Amino acid sequence: METESLFKTPCKKDGAQRRSAGSLGTPMTIPASPFMQKLGCGTGVNVYLMNRIGKRTYSPWAIKKINSRCAATQKTVYQKRLCNEAEVLKGLQHPNIVGFRAFTKAKDGSHCLAMEYGGEQSLNDLIERRREEGLQAFPAATIEKVALHVAWGLQYLHKEKKLLHGDIKSCNVVIKGDFETIKICDVGVSLQLDENLKACDPNASYIGTEPWNPKEVLEGGVITEKADIFAFGLTLWEMMTLSVPHMEMLDLEDEELSFNEEDFDEDAYYERLGTRPALDVDSLGREYQRMVELFCLCTSEDPAQRPSAAQIVQALESNMAAN
Repeated sequence: METESLFKTPCKKDGAQRRSAGSLGTPMTIPASPFMQKLGCGTGVNVYLMNRIGKRTYSPWAIKKINSRCAATQKTVYQKRLCNEAEVLKGLQHPNIVGFRAFTKAKDGSHCLAMEYGGEQSLNDLIERRREEGLQAFPAATIEKVALHVAWGLQYLHKEKKLLHGDIKSCNVVIKGDFETIKICDVGVSLQLDENLKACDPNASYIGTEPWNPKEVLEGGVITEKADIFAFGLTLWEMMTLSVPHMEMLDLEDEELSFNEEDFDEDAYYERLGTRPALDVDSLGREYQRMVELFCLCTSEDPAQRPSAAQIVQALESNMAAN
């Protein structure tokens, strides 16, 4: 794998993107939801695949729309978040971040964010499939490849754009084919950083996703780019364990058993949040040593002890060059 070739992703905007990049309501035809394949869903939103066929075949788009079943008060919040994501995404251009295509309306009148179709599945989809097939951790080389590509994307966000992604996890990493491309998606809850890589607005809300949130978020501390690094470390942990951080009590040995909510130890769960989850290093083997060490560094409770995205990139690229 050569670093140079990985960055030869076409960055040229197509005609539709040039027409719609700065406006809302540009003449376009976005089908209603039932006429598109559903790719996935998030908090208050659904994502669909839009195949674009005209006089010639165009690359497909991923269309993000507000879930029509949301309450009216919730729709307002999610609409604001979708607008924010569109505005942020318009200013980003990197091969490891899903690209902006358009912000417009569908035939049913709903606002839509059209994005580059980054892949057939999320990393979380692959983790779930691997677990269902009774497999163990992803190969160490695959985890290292994902780590490098995501770190490239985070380095760009933090260093060049002064942005905190704010919700790094396996669900927000999309994969094409057999890890041919690896891209970060969903920048709807990103926060602007200052020159010291601290959140510009000290009162800004870090939303994230609870099991991936670091201690400083949970305890109202100073938010920096290192919050992304903690979540990045837990994403590597997901690939090594095929589990959700801090939800070990939900792993059932017998497939016929169902989870009983009364058995869930809520106090133990909240006590674990923001800490480094356990990892059975012996069962992984020596080939995982680098990824285990990186996971441990990234999930230090003290943000100052976590490496920057640039340091992670440097270490992984150096290792690639040595091999």
